[in-house]
Amino acid sequence: MIRLTAVSGETFVLNSDLIYRVDRSFDTIITLVDGKTVRVKDTEEKIIEKVIQYKRKIGQHFPEVEK
Repeated sequence: MIRLTAVSGETFVLNSDLIYRVDRSFDTIITLVDGKTVRVKDTEEKIIEKVIQYKRKIGQHFPEVEK
């Protein structure tokens, strides 16, 4: 889950696994896997960084797999 800011200024949390694509227009537009869109103030780069940080945080809880 990542925290984002809607164009209205309201913050909300989004399940990053539901992101299909991120586009930049006047605002940043996130298209979800179900086709719905969300307009946010966050830049594409910031969204990518938040997703990476979230995935790393989750991955810390899994033990290393040795080959």
